[in-house]
Amino acid sequence: MSSAGIPKEAIEVIAQTVGITNLSPEVSLALAPDAEYRLREIMQEAIKCMRHARRTTLTGDDVDSALTLRNVEPVYGFTSKDSLRFKRAGGFKDLYYVDDKVVEFKDVMESPLPKPPLHTAVTAHWLAIEGVQPAIPENPPVEVLTATADAKRSEYKEDGFPVDIRLPVKHVLSRELQLYFEKIKVLTMRRPDSVIFKQALLSLATDSGLHALVPYFTHFIADEVARNLNNFSLLFALMRVTRSLTQNSHIHIEPYLHQLLPSIFTCLVARRLGHRLTDNHWELRNFTANLIGSICKTFGHLYHNLQPRITRTLVHAFLDPTKSLTQHYGAIQGLAALGPSVVRLLILPNLEPYLLLVEPDMQLEKQKNEVKRYEAWRVYGALMTSSLVLAQAWKDDVSAGNLLASLFELFGERMFSFTPKPELSFFL
Repeated sequence: MSSAGIPKEAIEVIAQTVGITNLSPEVSLALAPDAEYRLREIMQEAIKCMRHARRTTLTGDDVDSALTLRNVEPVYGFTSKDSLRFKRAGGFKDLYYVDDKVVEFKDVMESPLPKPPLHTAVTAHWLAIEGVQPAIPENPPVEVLTATADAKRSEYKEDGFPVDIRLPVKHVLSRELQLYFEKIKVLTMRRPDSVIFKQALLSLATDSGLHALVPYFTHFIADEVARNLNNFSLLFALMRVTRSLTQNSHIHIEPYLHQLLPSIFTCLVARRLGHRLTDNHWELRNFTANLIGSICKTFGHLYHNLQPRITRTLVHAFLDPTKSLTQHYGAIQGLAALGPSVVRLLILPNLEPYLLLVEPDMQLEKQKNEVKRYEAWRVYGALMTSSLVLAQAWKDDVSAGNLLASLFELFGERMFSFTPKPELSFFL
């Protein structure tokens, strides 16, 4: 099968354009096959560039790219995104020309200027700072983030073209973290007394790389506490998980404290925890009170309103006469865990009127319900035990004896077992 090649006359014309006028016909005939081979090679490379660009029309840019691949300087001045339209010249069989559109100079001057191209640059910006997305143009707007996952919204730019806004992809955990989270959940809910659960708590308190799981653990703790107020062992296990998370220095749990605190308060000042009389909810309240004290000590310098908010909630539970004695007990233990200053400023001024309220429930003649009487004595013991945190404060006031004298008037000789030996000499 033969195909039409480059005639020797074309070689002679090309030679004349570069200043060679005495090219012999034999040389032109010999150069024609080589020129045809080179031309086919360039066109094949240009077609490859066209196909890689997912186009079906060959452009001048494809030819320039092919020349560049062959280390040949590209042809300048012939690039066009549109295919060139050749027309046959009238009166000539093999003569063609490009039909250029005639453009009026006036139209060019009056046409609006195109938008200037943006400078190519790489800049850095914050996606989130401590879990909060800053409102900067580089980040998607808040209303887009809060939309439903499958929603799409069409907006229009100034030039009138619609733009589809696609929502961000959901947070995806690695397979290893998913297995880790599921294992902790199973141990917490089914085997809270096992040795492996203690190892899991140690892992939560020390391992790095768990920050991505913090929102999942927070949601898990909040849901299970709300659903299982009658399950004492599960509530205790959840508080132990919470303590381990707050002790881990490798994760940033500060943005999630406001989600954990309601669950912690529930395990501290709820009216009833567990459904059996043998459930030692007093121990759970003591544990949770120490957890609150630890949180305030660890994160109080980061959030200056953290301890005031916690204190306000506990004082409200302590001074509310409609609350049960178990709730008062949790509030007292929580306030005592916050330190001597809180005890001196909030518990001691209200101690005398509160004792007048609780003393009738402590007496057998006035309170026949043994459970209520036991609860009253537990609250009374919590008030005396809270005096232990005043050991440092006593050193400041013992010279005047005002503090010890007032406590002796309220508690009598019962306070001797709670009084440190150096301060006990005040009464001897």
